[in-house]
Amino acid sequence: MQITVLSGGVGGARFVIGVREWARRDAAARGLPADAAHDIRVVVNTGDDWWLAGLRIAPDHDSLLYSLSGQNDQDRGWGRRDETERVASELQAWGVTPEWFTLGDLDLGVHIARTAWLRSGIPLSEVYRRLGARWPLGATLLPATEDEIDTHVHTADGQRMHFQEWWTRHRATIPAVSFENAGIDTARPAAGALEAIAAADVILIAPSNPVVSIGPILGIPGMRDALRTASAPVVGVAPVIGGRVVRGMADACLTAIGVDTDAAAIARHYAARGADAARGAQGVLDGWLVAEEDAASVDGLAVDGIPTRAVPLWMRDADTSAALAGDAIALARDLR
Repeated sequence: MQITVLSGGVGGARFVIGVREWARRDAAARGLPADAAHDIRVVVNTGDDWWLAGLRIAPDHDSLLYSLSGQNDQDRGWGRRDETERVASELQAWGVTPEWFTLGDLDLGVHIARTAWLRSGIPLSEVYRRLGARWPLGATLLPATEDEIDTHVHTADGQRMHFQEWWTRHRATIPAVSFENAGIDTARPAAGALEAIAAADVILIAPSNPVVSIGPILGIPGMRDALRTASAPVVGVAPVIGGRVVRGMADACLTAIGVDTDAAAIARHYAARGADAARGAQGVLDGWLVAEEDAASVDGLAVDGIPTRAVPLWMRDADTSAALAGDAIALARDLR
């Protein structure tokens, strides 16, 4: 079975780990070699990418790369384990990088390799393949687009800044009024991204930030249409539990676009795929998972054309992450 996941951020990386773990357990239960029964492809948000010190930084891709390879720093929740920061100190001493965005030495190795390949004309999709070939990931990572669509934030006090500055330096404390992905209107899906959606047996939207992680993917021309015409069911997982974001400051992003920090509100933001087609809307969901704490929203979402199940959403370890992935796949199979 081919499972395609739309993902961004640390929450997305944890969910993909769960999908891989579910796939391996399912293969083992059927007496098949690990990674043999299922093909996992991940369409990765590139809106968080940016240029820093002449290097192309890709936080969402690297979160997935490090998590799937076991190289991630589990204590901090980001970056490489056993990291040092000698080069970062030098860069900051020279005023080349800001003190609020530290690049570890091992992490810099990835950024330098990525930038060297890009500057030599290697397409981003091939760069993903080369970086992923170093470790056995158990999944194929695909950029949503090879065009630069860096996210910028317009704030209530009239500033325009890169998303990384707003998110990392200011911790989303400056109220945002809108988000902009310059160049997205002419961007094209990356090689393999549309194919991953079209060929999928199951399509999952990870519990990533709906605005700045999944939003840029859906905003690339052709992506939303690909989801709407895919033969596979599309099931999303809520990134909110009991009215609270699971990780990060997604609530600040949702407020800026007028969506409540609520699992049902986010589902309606994505909208039902079939139910909205007659009205010309652009909904993408066939099904939705909410936390047990949000079970009261299940019936209302069903009325809106989004079959919903309440399941445990906390991804605390391999067992709970695999169980969540299994719940999403089970709903997709039932919808199919």
